[in-house]
Amino acid sequence: MLVNCVAYQDGKKLAEITKDEIKSYVSRPDCFVWVALRDADAAELADMQDIFDLHELAVEDSHHGHQRPKIDEYGDSLFAVLNTVEVAGDDLKVGEVDVFVARNYVLSVRQQSERGFTDVRARCEREPELLRHGSGYVLYALMDAIVDRYAPVLDAVETELEAREEQIFSGKSPRQNIEALYYVKQKLMILKHAVAPLVEASARLYGGRVPQVCAGLGEYFRDVYDHLFRLNQSIDTLRDTVTTAIQVNLAMITIGESENTKRLAAYAALVAVPTMIAGVYGMNFEQMPELKWAWGYPATIAVMVALDSYLFYRFRKTGWL
Repeated sequence: MLVNCVAYQDGKKLAEITKDEIKSYVSRPDCFVWVALRDADAAELADMQDIFDLHELAVEDSHHGHQRPKIDEYGDSLFAVLNTVEVAGDDLKVGEVDVFVARNYVLSVRQQSERGFTDVRARCEREPELLRHGSGYVLYALMDAIVDRYAPVLDAVETELEAREEQIFSGKSPRQNIEALYYVKQKLMILKHAVAPLVEASARLYGGRVPQVCAGLGEYFRDVYDHLFRLNQSIDTLRDTVTTAIQVNLAMITIGESENTKRLAAYAALVAVPTMIAGVYGMNFEQMPELKWAWGYPATIAVMVALDSYLFYRFRKTGWL
Protein backbone atom coordinates (compact mmCIF):
# COMPACT_ATOMS: atom_id res chain seq x y z
CA MET A 1 0.00 0.00 0.00
CA LEU A 2 1.36 3.42 -0.97
CA VAL A 3 1.50 5.65 2.11
CA ASN A 4 3.33 8.74 0.83
CA CYS A 5 5.06 9.87 -2.32
CA VAL A 6 6.72 13.28 -2.07
CA ALA A 7 9.31 15.12 -4.15
CA TYR A 8 11.98 17.33 -2.52
CA GLN A 9 14.45 19.79 -3.95
CA ASP A 10 17.07 21.94 -2.25
CA GLY A 11 15.83 20.84 1.18
CA LYS A 12 12.23 21.80 0.54
CA LYS A 13 9.09 19.89 -0.27
CA LEU A 14 8.04 20.38 -3.86
CA ALA A 15 4.81 18.42 -4.01
CA GLU A 16 3.02 15.22 -3.21
CA ILE A 17 3.09 13.29 -6.46
CA THR A 18 1.53 10.19 -7.94
CA LYS A 19 3.36 7.02 -8.84
CA ASP A 20 3.20 7.92 -12.53
CA GLU A 21 5.00 11.23 -11.89
CA ILE A 22 7.97 9.73 -10.05
CA LYS A 23 10.22 9.26 -13.09
CA SER A 24 9.89 12.87 -14.18
CA TYR A 25 11.00 14.14 -10.77
CA VAL A 26 13.76 11.56 -10.33
CA SER A 27 15.34 12.72 -13.59
CA ARG A 28 15.88 16.24 -12.21
CA PRO A 29 19.49 16.79 -11.09
CA ASP A 30 18.87 18.32 -7.61
CA CYS A 31 15.64 16.51 -6.76
CA PHE A 32 14.85 13.32 -4.90
CA VAL A 33 11.64 11.43 -4.27
CA TRP A 34 10.69 9.79 -0.97
CA VAL A 35 8.22 6.96 -1.38
CA ALA A 36 6.79 5.10 1.64
CA LEU A 37 5.08 1.73 1.28
CA ARG A 38 3.41 -0.42 3.87
CA ASP A 39 3.13 -4.22 3.59
CA ALA A 40 3.95 -4.05 -0.11
CA ASP A 41 3.15 -7.08 -2.24
CA ALA A 42 5.23 -8.49 -5.09
CA ALA A 43 3.44 -6.40 -7.73
CA GLU A 44 4.11 -3.12 -5.90
CA LEU A 45 7.77 -3.99 -5.40
CA ALA A 46 8.06 -4.90 -9.07
CA ASP A 47 6.64 -1.48 -10.02
CA MET A 48 9.15 0.26 -7.76
CA GLN A 49 11.97 -1.85 -9.15
CA ASP A 50 11.04 -0.72 -12.64
CA ILE A 51 10.73 2.96 -11.65
CA PHE A 52 13.92 3.23 -9.58
CA ASP A 53 15.95 0.47 -11.26
CA LEU A 54 16.42 -1.33 -7.95
CA HIS A 55 18.88 -4.19 -7.68
CA GLU A 56 17.12 -7.51 -8.03
CA LEU A 57 18.84 -9.06 -4.99
CA ALA A 58 17.71 -6.21 -2.76
CA VAL A 59 14.15 -6.49 -4.07
CA GLU A 60 14.22 -10.24 -3.46
CA ASP A 61 15.30 -9.71 0.16
CA SER A 62 12.57 -7.14 0.67
CA HIS A 63 9.94 -9.42 -0.84
CA HIS A 64 10.82 -12.40 1.36
CA GLY A 65 11.21 -10.32 4.53
CA HIS A 66 12.45 -11.64 7.90
CA GLN A 67 15.96 -10.49 7.03
CA ARG A 68 18.80 -9.97 9.46
CA PRO A 69 19.44 -6.24 9.99
CA LYS A 70 22.09 -5.10 7.52
CA ILE A 71 23.22 -2.38 5.15
CA ASP A 72 24.28 -3.55 1.69
CA GLU A 73 25.83 -1.46 -1.04
CA TYR A 74 24.85 -1.99 -4.66
CA GLY A 75 26.85 0.35 -6.85
CA ASP A 76 25.70 3.90 -6.06
CA SER A 77 22.72 2.74 -4.01
CA LEU A 78 22.22 1.34 -0.53
CA PHE A 79 19.80 -1.26 0.78
CA ALA A 80 19.19 -1.19 4.53
CA VAL A 81 17.18 -3.70 6.55
CA LEU A 82 16.10 -2.42 9.96
CA ASN A 83 14.03 -4.27 12.54
CA THR A 84 11.34 -2.49 14.52
CA VAL A 85 10.49 -3.75 18.02
CA GLU A 86 7.21 -2.74 19.65
CA VAL A 87 5.61 -3.66 22.98
CA ALA A 88 2.39 -5.57 22.37
CA GLY A 89 0.85 -6.48 25.73
CA ASP A 90 3.24 -8.86 27.45
CA ASP A 91 5.07 -9.67 24.22
CA LEU A 92 7.38 -7.92 21.79
CA LYS A 93 6.30 -7.56 18.19
CA VAL A 94 9.05 -7.50 15.58
CA GLY A 95 8.57 -5.71 12.28
CA GLU A 96 10.86 -4.78 9.43
CA VAL A 97 11.67 -1.64 7.46
CA ASP A 98 13.52 -2.00 4.16
CA VAL A 99 15.07 1.20 2.86
CA PHE A 100 16.36 1.64 -0.70
CA VAL A 101 18.50 4.76 -1.02
CA ALA A 102 20.23 6.42 -3.95
CA ARG A 103 21.08 9.99 -4.89
CA ASN A 104 17.63 10.74 -6.31
CA TYR A 105 15.27 8.54 -4.31
CA VAL A 106 14.39 6.98 -0.96
CA LEU A 107 12.02 4.02 -0.90
CA SER A 108 10.98 2.79 2.55
CA VAL A 109 8.95 -0.42 2.82
CA ARG A 110 7.39 -1.03 6.24
CA GLN A 111 6.26 -4.56 7.06
CA GLN A 112 4.39 -5.85 10.14
CA SER A 113 4.94 -2.60 11.99
CA GLU A 114 2.05 -0.64 13.45
CA ARG A 115 3.84 2.64 14.03
CA GLY A 116 4.67 4.62 10.92
CA PHE A 117 7.21 7.36 10.19
CA THR A 118 5.00 10.40 9.73
CA ASP A 119 6.92 12.09 12.53
CA VAL A 120 10.20 11.39 10.75
CA ARG A 121 8.96 12.98 7.54
CA ALA A 122 7.74 16.01 9.50
CA ARG A 123 11.11 16.30 11.24
CA CYS A 124 12.98 16.23 7.93
CA GLU A 125 10.71 18.91 6.46
CA ARG A 126 11.30 21.11 9.52
CA GLU A 127 15.07 20.95 8.91
CA PRO A 128 15.61 22.18 5.34
CA GLU A 129 19.30 22.94 5.97
CA LEU A 130 19.90 19.28 6.77
CA LEU A 131 17.47 17.98 4.17
CA ARG A 132 19.68 19.69 1.55
CA HIS A 133 22.05 16.75 2.05
CA GLY A 134 19.45 14.79 0.12
CA SER A 135 18.37 11.19 0.46
CA GLY A 136 21.27 10.34 2.79
CA TYR A 137 19.78 12.54 5.49
CA VAL A 138 16.44 10.75 5.15
CA LEU A 139 18.25 7.44 5.70
CA TYR A 140 19.84 8.89 8.84
CA ALA A 141 16.48 10.19 10.11
CA LEU A 142 14.83 6.80 9.61
CA MET A 143 17.68 4.95 11.33
CA ASP A 144 17.75 7.46 14.18
CA ALA A 145 13.99 7.13 14.75
CA ILE A 146 14.07 3.33 14.76
CA VAL A 147 17.07 3.22 17.11
CA ASP A 148 15.45 5.74 19.48
CA ARG A 149 12.35 3.53 19.65
CA TYR A 150 14.45 0.66 21.02
CA ALA A 151 15.18 2.54 24.25
CA PRO A 152 11.61 2.55 25.71
CA VAL A 153 11.28 -1.14 24.86
CA LEU A 154 14.54 -1.90 26.66
CA ASP A 155 13.37 0.16 29.66
CA ALA A 156 10.15 -1.87 29.79
CA VAL A 157 12.10 -5.15 29.73
CA GLU A 158 14.44 -3.86 32.46
CA THR A 159 11.45 -2.93 34.64
CA GLU A 160 10.02 -6.42 34.14
CA LEU A 161 13.36 -7.96 35.08
CA GLU A 162 13.50 -5.96 38.32
CA ALA A 163 10.02 -7.21 39.22
CA ARG A 164 11.08 -10.81 38.51
CA GLU A 165 14.17 -10.42 40.69
CA GLU A 166 12.04 -9.32 43.64
CA GLN A 167 9.88 -12.42 43.26
CA ILE A 168 12.89 -14.72 43.74
CA PHE A 169 12.87 -13.98 47.50
CA SER A 170 9.11 -13.63 47.85
CA GLY A 171 8.43 -17.35 48.26
CA LYS A 172 6.79 -17.69 44.86
CA SER A 173 7.08 -20.99 43.01
CA PRO A 174 10.71 -21.40 41.84
CA ARG A 175 9.50 -22.97 38.59
CA GLN A 176 7.37 -19.92 37.82
CA ASN A 177 10.31 -17.63 38.61
CA ILE A 178 12.60 -19.49 36.21
CA GLU A 179 9.97 -19.49 33.46
CA ALA A 180 9.45 -15.75 33.91
CA LEU A 181 13.20 -15.07 33.81
CA TYR A 182 13.62 -17.11 30.63
CA TYR A 183 10.75 -15.11 29.14
CA VAL A 184 12.66 -11.89 29.92
CA LYS A 185 15.80 -13.40 28.42
CA GLN A 186 13.88 -14.21 25.26
CA LYS A 187 12.81 -10.57 24.95
CA LEU A 188 16.40 -9.44 25.37
CA MET A 189 17.43 -11.82 22.59
CA ILE A 190 14.85 -10.22 20.30
CA LEU A 191 16.37 -6.80 21.01
CA LYS A 192 19.88 -8.21 20.63
CA HIS A 193 19.07 -9.56 17.17
CA ALA A 194 17.73 -6.14 16.15
CA VAL A 195 20.58 -4.04 17.56
CA ALA A 196 23.83 -6.02 17.36
CA PRO A 197 24.05 -6.43 13.55
CA LEU A 198 23.44 -2.69 13.05
CA VAL A 199 26.40 -1.72 15.24
CA GLU A 200 28.90 -2.98 12.70
CA ALA A 201 26.79 -1.95 9.71
CA SER A 202 26.33 1.66 10.86
CA ALA A 203 30.07 2.00 11.50
CA ARG A 204 30.64 1.76 7.74
CA LEU A 205 28.57 4.90 7.15
CA TYR A 206 30.88 7.39 8.83
CA GLY A 207 34.41 6.01 8.92
CA GLY A 208 36.79 5.32 6.05
CA ARG A 209 35.25 4.99 2.61
CA VAL A 210 31.61 5.85 3.06
CA PRO A 211 28.92 5.40 0.39
CA GLN A 212 28.52 8.46 -1.80
CA VAL A 213 24.92 8.96 -0.74
CA CYS A 214 26.06 9.34 2.90
CA ALA A 215 28.88 11.81 2.19
CA GLY A 216 28.90 14.82 4.51
CA LEU A 217 26.74 13.13 7.15
CA GLY A 218 29.47 11.35 9.07
CA GLU A 219 28.78 12.97 12.43
CA TYR A 220 25.08 12.09 12.21
CA PHE A 221 25.68 8.43 11.41
CA ARG A 222 28.32 8.35 14.16
CA ASP A 223 25.61 9.50 16.57
CA VAL A 224 23.41 6.58 15.47
CA TYR A 225 26.37 4.24 15.97
CA ASP A 226 26.93 5.59 19.51
CA HIS A 227 23.29 5.00 20.41
CA LEU A 228 23.41 1.48 19.02
CA PHE A 229 26.67 0.73 20.84
CA ARG A 230 25.23 1.86 24.20
CA LEU A 231 22.03 -0.09 23.62
CA ASN A 232 24.03 -3.19 22.76
CA GLN A 233 26.07 -2.85 25.96
CA SER A 234 22.91 -2.36 28.03
CA ILE A 235 21.34 -5.47 26.50
CA ASP A 236 24.46 -7.52 27.29
CA THR A 237 24.43 -6.23 30.89
CA LEU A 238 20.77 -7.17 31.33
CA ARG A 239 21.38 -10.61 29.82
CA ASP A 240 24.15 -11.18 32.37
CA THR A 241 21.76 -10.02 35.09
CA VAL A 242 19.13 -12.51 33.93
CA THR A 243 21.71 -15.30 33.95
CA THR A 244 22.74 -14.34 37.49
CA ALA A 245 19.10 -14.19 38.59
CA ILE A 246 18.46 -17.68 37.20
CA GLN A 247 21.54 -18.99 39.02
CA VAL A 248 20.38 -17.34 42.25
CA ASN A 249 16.94 -18.89 41.80
CA LEU A 250 18.48 -22.33 41.26
CA ALA A 251 20.67 -21.79 44.32
CA MET A 252 17.56 -20.90 46.32
CA ILE A 253 15.97 -24.16 45.14
CA THR A 254 19.07 -26.11 46.22
CA ILE A 255 19.14 -24.38 49.59
CA GLY A 256 15.43 -25.10 50.08
CA GLU A 257 15.92 -28.75 49.22
CA SER A 258 18.88 -28.94 51.62
CA GLU A 259 16.80 -27.42 54.39
CA ASN A 260 14.03 -29.92 53.76
CA THR A 261 16.53 -32.78 53.75
CA LYS A 262 17.97 -31.68 57.10
CA ARG A 263 14.51 -31.30 58.57
CA LEU A 264 13.47 -34.78 57.40
CA ALA A 265 16.71 -36.26 58.72
CA ALA A 266 16.09 -34.66 62.12
CA TYR A 267 12.56 -36.01 62.33
CA ALA A 268 13.81 -39.43 61.22
CA ALA A 269 16.33 -39.39 64.08
CA LEU A 270 13.61 -38.47 66.57
CA VAL A 271 11.57 -41.44 65.41
CA ALA A 272 14.55 -43.81 65.17
CA VAL A 273 15.61 -43.59 68.82
CA PRO A 274 12.31 -44.78 70.40
CA THR A 275 11.87 -47.24 67.55
CA MET A 276 15.25 -48.79 68.37
CA ILE A 277 14.43 -49.08 72.08
CA ALA A 278 10.96 -50.47 71.39
CA GLY A 279 12.48 -52.90 68.91
CA VAL A 280 14.89 -54.24 71.52
CA TYR A 281 12.12 -54.83 74.04
CA GLY A 282 9.85 -56.27 71.39
CA MET A 283 12.10 -59.25 70.66
CA ASN A 284 10.16 -61.39 73.19
CA PHE A 285 13.11 -63.32 74.58
CA GLU A 286 12.26 -65.07 77.83
CA GLN A 287 15.42 -63.96 79.62
CA MET A 288 15.62 -60.15 79.19
CA PRO A 289 16.80 -57.48 81.69
CA GLU A 290 14.00 -55.63 83.48
CA LEU A 291 11.41 -57.86 81.79
CA LYS A 292 9.47 -58.39 85.02
CA TRP A 293 10.46 -55.13 86.66
CA ALA A 294 7.36 -53.17 87.80
CA TRP A 295 8.85 -49.85 86.72
CA GLY A 296 10.25 -51.15 83.43
CA TYR A 297 7.56 -49.69 81.16
CA PRO A 298 7.50 -46.14 82.62
CA ALA A 299 11.30 -46.13 82.82
CA THR A 300 11.60 -47.09 79.15
CA ILE A 301 9.10 -44.39 78.12
CA ALA A 302 10.98 -41.86 80.23
CA VAL A 303 14.27 -42.78 78.56
CA MET A 304 12.65 -42.40 75.11
CA VAL A 305 11.22 -38.99 75.99
CA ALA A 306 14.50 -37.83 77.52
CA LEU A 307 16.58 -38.89 74.50
CA ASP A 308 14.13 -37.35 72.01
CA SER A 309 13.96 -34.14 74.05
CA TYR A 310 17.74 -33.88 74.01
CA LEU A 311 17.90 -34.55 70.26
CA PHE A 312 15.13 -32.03 69.61
CA TYR A 313 17.06 -29.42 71.62
CA ARG A 314 20.26 -30.08 69.66
CA PHE A 315 18.52 -30.03 66.26
CA ARG A 316 16.70 -26.81 67.11
CA LYS A 317 19.94 -25.20 68.27
CA THR A 318 21.75 -26.08 65.04
CA GLY A 319 18.82 -24.87 62.93
CA TRP A 320 17.71 -28.21 61.55
CA LEU A 321 14.25 -27.82 63.09
